[in-house]
Amino acid sequence: MSPRQTALRILKRVVLNGASLSDALPPLLAPLSPRDRAFAQALCFATLRWHHQLEALVGQLLSKPMRAKDRDVSLVMEMGLCELLHLRTPDYAAIQETAGLARTLGKTWAVGVVNAVLRRVQREGDSLLVGLNQDAAARLSLPRWLLEELQSAWPEDWQALGAALNEQAPMCLRVDVSRIDRQTYRDRLAEAGLEAQPHPVADSALVLKSPVDVEALPGFAEGLVSVQDAAAQLAAPLLACEPGMRVLDVCAAPGGKTLHLLEAASGELDLTALDVDVERLKRVEENLARGGRSARLLAGDGSRPDDWHTGPAYDRILLDAPCSATGVIRRHPDIKLLRKAEDIAALAERQAALLEAIWPLLAPGGMLLYATCSLLPRENAEQVRAFLGAHGDAVETPLPDAWGRAVSPGRQILAGEQGMDGFYYARLMKTL
Repeated sequence: MSPRQTALRILKRVVLNGASLSDALPPLLAPLSPRDRAFAQALCFATLRWHHQLEALVGQLLSKPMRAKDRDVSLVMEMGLCELLHLRTPDYAAIQETAGLARTLGKTWAVGVVNAVLRRVQREGDSLLVGLNQDAAARLSLPRWLLEELQSAWPEDWQALGAALNEQAPMCLRVDVSRIDRQTYRDRLAEAGLEAQPHPVADSALVLKSPVDVEALPGFAEGLVSVQDAAAQLAAPLLACEPGMRVLDVCAAPGGKTLHLLEAASGELDLTALDVDVERLKRVEENLARGGRSARLLAGDGSRPDDWHTGPAYDRILLDAPCSATGVIRRHPDIKLLRKAEDIAALAERQAALLEAIWPLLAPGGMLLYATCSLLPRENAEQVRAFLGAHGDAVETPLPDAWGRAVSPGRQILAGEQGMDGFYYARLMKTL
């Protein structure tokens, strides 16, 4: 199967069937050669990243909308347009290969339609985009509801933020500095022919000049290094766990922050990693095993601690709350399609329930770090502000000002700032 046929199968699963890209990619990419795998993956990411713009362009060029049963034809056109407008495929190759892909659909009429649309864009692309880009949702390739949320939340920043969400995120590494210092590991990368720069605000982070398979990273199998965005690497130092502390990591899967907490304390924590999804807990177990660390793994709902909590209160709690994930769209462009406006209220309700249920498990003098990878105030500052207003025994503690912006309470990183994903953090201490 060609890489474009594979990419179409993946995109159909995501766009037409609602699967996540992370679930759809691995099994379908596996049979391809490394070169074809890289191309198919790049085409999937780019087509999803620019889906809203490409969909609008297809609609502008067709005399009438495609029928629901022919949405696969629309996807083929989006793939071809993506190659013409956003990838480096030569025009003749993009048109020829996309027409060939249309033939595989078994719809003889589709080849002519696809060919005509692509050739028109080849001839008139610049002028067509000028008109299309008058609409900010098309220009930034965002669902309209999300564009409006960003405009409301970040009136001075929404355009730069929308553009950042369409950039390819860098590959960022987290060095286990309890075992090897960052510069020494950077030297090992250089010996392997890999160039990396230290991240300016995350002391354990190195940013690769070009992404590579994890197998190419020296010491990856032994846990010397993990792949994690610099913004996510801020959680462990912010929680400031000390050896011997009793720690709870809520919504722990896939376990990157769990492992980092243990690394930061040289493994000397009484740490419980909780997640509602038993299957996802296996990822936590795999991450800990690779890093040579251990923790107590529990399957349970954080909003129902009576079902799983035993023993004394915790000194530290990390609540990496389920959220819209709008801050990591550049890594997961399928979020633009899969997340809906009506999801936000339900997520905010879930976050409030988790905060309410987990807070009694924190010991007096203990610290809770609330984190999301969301850009939306309803999930972040507004959520924590409401919690603080209802709990007299909770006080905000200051966060470093070397990153993000103060949003009172907490600090918000917008996607792309200092090369990081969009993240929100608020740190709360229990006074009684």
